Amino acid sequence: MTIELIQTTPIEGQMPGTSGLRKKTRVFMEPTYLENFIQATFDAIGGGAGKRLIVGGDGRFFNRDAIQTILKMAAGNGVVEVIVGQGGILSTPAASHLIRLNKADGGFILSASHNPGGIDEDFGVKFNGQNGGPAPEQLTAKIFEATKTITGFKTVPASDIDLNATGTVQLGEMKITVVDPVESYQALMETLFDFAAIRALFAGGFTMRFDAMHAVTGPYATAILENALGAPDGTVVNGKPLEDFGKGHPDPNPIWAKPLMDLMMSDAAPDIGAASDGDGDRNMIVGRGVYVTPSDSLAILAANAHLAPAYKGGLAGIARSMPTSAASDRVAEKLGIGSYETPTGWKFFGNLLDAGKVTICGEESAGTGSNHVREKDGLWAVLLWLNILAVRKQSVAQIVTDHWQTYGRDYYSRFDFEDVAINQANELMQGLRASLSSLAGQTHAGLSVATADEFSYDDPVDGSVSKNQGVRIGFEGGGRAVFRLSGTGTQGATLRLYLEQYSGAGGEIHTDPQTALQNVRDAAFAISKMQATIGRTTPDVIT
Repeated sequence: MTIELIQTTPIEGQMPGTSGLRKKTRVFMEPTYLENFIQATFDAIGGGAGKRLIVGGDGRFFNRDAIQTILKMAAGNGVVEVIVGQGGILSTPAASHLIRLNKADGGFILSASHNPGGIDEDFGVKFNGQNGGPAPEQLTAKIFEATKTITGFKTVPASDIDLNATGTVQLGEMKITVVDPVESYQALMETLFDFAAIRALFAGGFTMRFDAMHAVTGPYATAILENALGAPDGTVVNGKPLEDFGKGHPDPNPIWAKPLMDLMMSDAAPDIGAASDGDGDRNMIVGRGVYVTPSDSLAILAANAHLAPAYKGGLAGIARSMPTSAASDRVAEKLGIGSYETPTGWKFFGNLLDAGKVTICGEESAGTGSNHVREKDGLWAVLLWLNILAVRKQSVAQIVTDHWQTYGRDYYSRFDFEDVAINQANELMQGLRASLSSLAGQTHAGLSVATADEFSYDDPVDGSVSKNQGVRIGFEGGGRAVFRLSGTGTQGATLRLYLEQYSGAGGEIHTDPQTALQNVRDAAFAISKMQATIGRTTPDVIT
């Protein structure tokens, strides 16, 4: 088959962020936009000759078209085999597992994670390396440089591949294997958890609602929860992946998963509620009448992980992203294991996991995972919760309350200010940076500032340094406020304010976290001059 070299020119704005390249779908559909980025990636990894790759995505609009383009370009770049999920479907953790299982050279994952989908919404693509994790910063920098100098891309003229049928076909000299997207992932889960104990839990009348949000985890949750574990039919709702996620926002939090939250706070609540996001790497856990924050969930999973077969020997360590609360640090201290605070982005956890320094990792943005893959994994977290519930034979609320009584409670909330004018967002962050040296000792909203800095991370594995990762302000009495600009949006800026207040073990437990966080919140607003700078103090989303 003839390989074509098609001329092109560099396209501005192809800078991959912490989660790959994300833009509006129509941007990706522009002539050569996707092709430029894919070819730049091939160039950055030393070409495709002799390589084996994994390809799949979350099923959003343009997913299938993009996969066909990538397959033809892979053949044009000399790739010898591509394994692709049936129908173009692969959850992000399942793709990571397939890379590791097949000892592939990497993979393209097509998703904009928890962002809405559709022709007028968002699309994304990222490259994961040989360890199954997101490309490290050195590689993303090389990809960006390649996008600025690209003059052509390689492809083959061919008909589209039938992605609906499993099996093997040839595209020129390249073999394409279409696989069941769930099969290998389910087999992995069966090695990690006590499926017999969870089956007995459901057989005993335990009830659950899993909201797949019309995203990628629908087929995975149905196969595992209902078919393998015996949860009643209908346990999984919104289980069919749709190109526009049913016109919803596939972000598992109390705002976008409101129907699930309403159910769990009602008299008709099942024993546990759970949800996952667009590409299957995030999770939400809700018990009857109790929402479990992602920070608390990480800490509780780490404290109880030994109840699942895969972790019965204990944990090597725990890692959390800097904005995540310190709840997991207290678990690590009690267990006598290492704890690590990293920048936001799963690739930072990858180094620690590969080096054997940690076993479980988590981010406050509803991402938790372990050393079984190199991505966060929404369904894995749900299954670990079920394993813990099956062994402890307590409710979610009882387990959470017991954890607070043992370790103390880290009251926690995240405020998202979306679509902030970029110049205003930058002005706020620059003002904070300029004031850091003078903040210590100041009093705001009745709280004295103890520390103020901008987080910088020295990677203990590869020695790399990541600066400017967010402004941290610590208050006397265990309070903390963190300011960050998020890299997950496709327009404007998202300013995130993280609020935390620690209350010691055995103390009073407030029912409303916002009440416990009021002074920290007011102090953060005052220090940042938020109203004066961006014109608002009411966030778009509170989690």
